[in-house]
Amino acid sequence: MPLPLQYAIIAVAVAISAWVVARKQFPNALRKARVALALPLLREGRPAWLHAVGRRIAPPPVAPASGCGGCDNCSD
Repeated sequence: MPLPLQYAIIAVAVAISAWVVARKQFPNALRKARVALALPLLREGRPAWLHAVGRRIAPPPVAPASGCGGCDNCSD
């Protein structure tokens, strides 16, 4: 197997690993980064294809927290 292909495969594996670690360990920072990347693409006057890219980059909306403290045990 050619050496550049091996390097490319390793680079893809490292990038995927870094993405998984970032999602698991730093969800708030990753969310802020996605918002910062998506906002310029969603500005008024941008082409439709940029809006579509911005919507794909933007994180899903966060549901408002309930007043109980968030134990997810609503049987009380």
